[in-house]
Amino acid sequence: MPRKDNKPQKKPRNWRKTAIMIGLYTLIAIFLIWTLFPIYWIFLTSLKTTQQVNTMPPLFVFTPIIENYTKLFFGEAMQALKSSLIVSSCTVLLGLVIGFPAAYTLARVKFKAREQVNFFVLSMRMAPSFAFLVPYYLTFRFFHLLDTYAALVIVNLTFILPFAIWMLESVIEDMPKALEDAAMVDGCTRIGVMWRIVAPLMAPSIAATAILSFVFCWNEFFFAYILTGSGTRTMPVMLTSLIGLMGVDWVQMSAASIIAIIPTIILALFAQRYLVRGLTMGAIKS
Repeated sequence: MPRKDNKPQKKPRNWRKTAIMIGLYTLIAIFLIWTLFPIYWIFLTSLKTTQQVNTMPPLFVFTPIIENYTKLFFGEAMQALKSSLIVSSCTVLLGLVIGFPAAYTLARVKFKAREQVNFFVLSMRMAPSFAFLVPYYLTFRFFHLLDTYAALVIVNLTFILPFAIWMLESVIEDMPKALEDAAMVDGCTRIGVMWRIVAPLMAPSIAATAILSFVFCWNEFFFAYILTGSGTRTMPVMLTSLIGLMGVDWVQMSAASIIAIIPTIILALFAQRYLVRGLTMGAIKS
C-alpha cells in the first residue's frame, strides 16, 4: 500500500495581503521619520558649537558638548521651567476641581437654563484668544496682578475649564445611571455619588483631560508673553529671548527646546495608557 504523507500542507501565501502590509508599514515608517527627524536634528544641534552648526554640509558625526545645557541650567531656563510647571499644574488642578462637578451637574441635573449654560461653555472654548487680552490686561493692572502666577492661572482657566467640562460631561452622559441610583437609594447624597461612584469610574477620562489640559497650558504663549515679566516668564516666552537683533542663537535655542519638550514626553509615556482609555471611555454601556 502507498505510504500516506502526514505532513501538513502549506497554505498558499496571500501575496496581496503581504503587499498591503508592507505598504502600510512603509507609510508608518515614513510618517515616523517625518515626525521625529526634526526633534532628532534639534537634539544634534543642541550638542554642537556655533561653528559646527554653520558648517556646510551639516555634520552628523562630531564630538558632543554639554556646555549648552549647563549654561541654561544655571541661567534663566530653570526659572522659566519652574514657572511653566507651577502655572500648568495649578491650572490643571483647579480646572479639574471646578470642571468635574460642573460637568456632572450639567450631565445629571435637569434645570431650565441647562442648554444655555452648555452653549455658553462651548462658546468660551471657541472664542479667539485676543478677544480676552485687553479686558484681562486692564483688570490685572488694576488689581496689581501683572507679572504674577495668579494672572496666568486665571487666563488659562478661561480656556481649560470649558474644555474640561465639555470632555467630562460627554463621558458622564454615556455612563449608566444604575450604580448612581442604587447608591442614592441606600442613602448616599448626590455629592457623595459624584465623588465616591462617578469619579473612580471616570479616572481614565479625568487623567486624559488632565494630560491634554497640561499640554495646552505648557505650550501657551500669547498671554504669557503679554502678562509675564522676568520673574514669571514661561518656557515658550523664554525661547523668544534667544532671538536677538543680530540673529538667532540656534545652539541655545535647540538646547532650550529639548528641555521644554522633556516634561511633556515623560508625561505622555507614563500616562499614555490612561489617555487611550480615557478617550474611548464613552463606549461604556449598561
